[in-house]
Amino acid sequence: MSRARLAMMASALALAAALSGCDGLGEPRSDMPPLPASTTAPVTYVRDIHSYARPETARVKHVDLDLTADFESQTLSGTATLDVTGEPGATQLILDIRNLEIRSVADEEGRPLAFALGQDDPILGRALTITVPAFETDETQKIVVTYATRPDAAALQWLTPAQTAGGTQPFLFSQGQAILTRTWVPTQDSPGIRQTYSARITVPEALKAVMSAEMLTPDGEEAGEGMRTYRFRMTNPVPPYLMAIAVGDLAFAEVGEDVGVWTEPSRLEAARNEFAELRQMVDAAEGLYGPYRWGRYDLLILPPSFPFGGMENPRLTFATPTIVAGDRSLVSLVAHELAHSWSGNLVTNATWADFWLNEGFTVYFENRIMEAVYGRERAQMLQVLGWNDLQTTLADLPPADTRLRLDLTGRDPDDGLTDIAYEKGAAFLRTIERIVGRERFDAWLTGYFERNAFRPMTTDGFLADIRANLIQGDAALEQQLMLEAWIDQPGLPSNAQAPTSPAFTAVDQAARAFYVDRGPASAIPWRRWSTQERQHFLAWRPTGAASSRDWLTAPQLADLETTLNLRNEGNAEVLFAWLQIAVAHRYQPAVPTLERFLTTQGRRKFVLPLFTSLWAEGDWGRPIATRLYAQARPGYHPVTTGSVDEVVGVPAG
Repeated sequence: MSRARLAMMASALALAAALSGCDGLGEPRSDMPPLPASTTAPVTYVRDIHSYARPETARVKHVDLDLTADFESQTLSGTATLDVTGEPGATQLILDIRNLEIRSVADEEGRPLAFALGQDDPILGRALTITVPAFETDETQKIVVTYATRPDAAALQWLTPAQTAGGTQPFLFSQGQAILTRTWVPTQDSPGIRQTYSARITVPEALKAVMSAEMLTPDGEEAGEGMRTYRFRMTNPVPPYLMAIAVGDLAFAEVGEDVGVWTEPSRLEAARNEFAELRQMVDAAEGLYGPYRWGRYDLLILPPSFPFGGMENPRLTFATPTIVAGDRSLVSLVAHELAHSWSGNLVTNATWADFWLNEGFTVYFENRIMEAVYGRERAQMLQVLGWNDLQTTLADLPPADTRLRLDLTGRDPDDGLTDIAYEKGAAFLRTIERIVGRERFDAWLTGYFERNAFRPMTTDGFLADIRANLIQGDAALEQQLMLEAWIDQPGLPSNAQAPTSPAFTAVDQAARAFYVDRGPASAIPWRRWSTQERQHFLAWRPTGAASSRDWLTAPQLADLETTLNLRNEGNAEVLFAWLQIAVAHRYQPAVPTLERFLTTQGRRKFVLPLFTSLWAEGDWGRPIATRLYAQARPGYHPVTTGSVDEVVGVPAG
């Protein structure tokens, strides 16, 4: 497969040169293999409560962007040319926008089209309704929207040079999931409405643009004084949340055939070393569930304010620098984003109510990649860590939100981004695997990805597929799997089994010796442990101690911090686990470490729980939270601030 992809890439580069400046940039490549039949079969659209679009009437098939990045005004401006098909006689196209300045709408000949903006909603933004000539059968119309983003576009973060590693150039990156693409691209922003896209991005000549698409002009093209243009194309139809852009002082290193890393030049060598086994991961994934269909697989290591661990943008995963630990101990996150190339990018939840179809499948697949590359012991440890996180989530959430199929009516789809989708979904699939056997389960899952490639999926569609292709009328098996209980009932069904890790048995013994028996921290075999063992040790709690501050004494905290050198811990996951303990015990000596951690990275997974824990500590924690948030908030992405604002509030001034 990889050699074939290399030949395909060579053909694509030759074609790119011919296409420079060509009007046909968005057309399918002639050298691409034919899409599977599932891609071209009719799609039945389901109602998406988080989109104004009516794709059953008129739908966007392709988006062609021509945008200029202005770092002074912090805006992207230009045009989005939409290829739209519609039902015969349809005269309206409805798009999703939020905080966009719509300057004009026209047809491809430049003739103005009437448009109207709907009422603004704080979550959904507005409907942009465009009146078009009545569609004829099989007609495609081109609609040109001229627009500009606003500095507060929730998908975009504009960083000053001081907020980057190099310190000399600004940086821009996007984060579109779940419904933020509408803040920088006027389109039908629903995961069930797949679109191809192309782009012409003009940036200051000292910077480079990259996108979640094939780069047609790696060196850029001259675009007037002080500017340079880069061209891109994505020929596989993708949900809009996977359209992504970054602009900055970027360098690239190949780390294997068709795989590599992008990041700021000063961080390139560390990234190259951390992800040296990236090609092995891709090979393992293909060996499990079929060919990788996206050409290249590259990583972009972003500045620390990136709000997520990673984002599975096709061809170019966006990732936090907090996973560059120096010892490849946190690369399971990369395995996760790579797995999304099948579960999520290839087969996508049709609406955000079925988010588990993306994340539950991906956590399961991620663990299989980790087992194939790093061994069963590490995979088992990761399963146990995820299971323990799930138990905490089950205890914290209202029962209705512990179901896999969610009701998000009137809510932000980010409300569904919890360990229920991730870890309960993965536990569900592991349960099926355990009952039917791995070989049989793998055969079904490989077929599931092939049958539903490049198509939206609902929970009902999943049930229909697994019943038709795995259960096949076996009533006893159907009863044993308890499908509906997993999907539509709160909590965990009776057939759920907690994963185990033999490696954690010794960790549990060391934890009890320290936490309960008051032994010295010097007896902890910290240096011999892996990151996962260290995480498990720091997450260990005596029975009934999860919410109290009296299970560790001040001398124990000091012993732990000093002996394990936690003040200087460079592994973000381990440091986060320690700071959770420190905050819960109001351990004042750890506050400088907490301050440094919260002001030097903006990953929501770490930031939100720590501020929530601080706020819960009342007269001790709230003044610290208020002070630190006022300092840190300007460096956080809107995805992170939108969550923390609800806990701490927006700092004055």
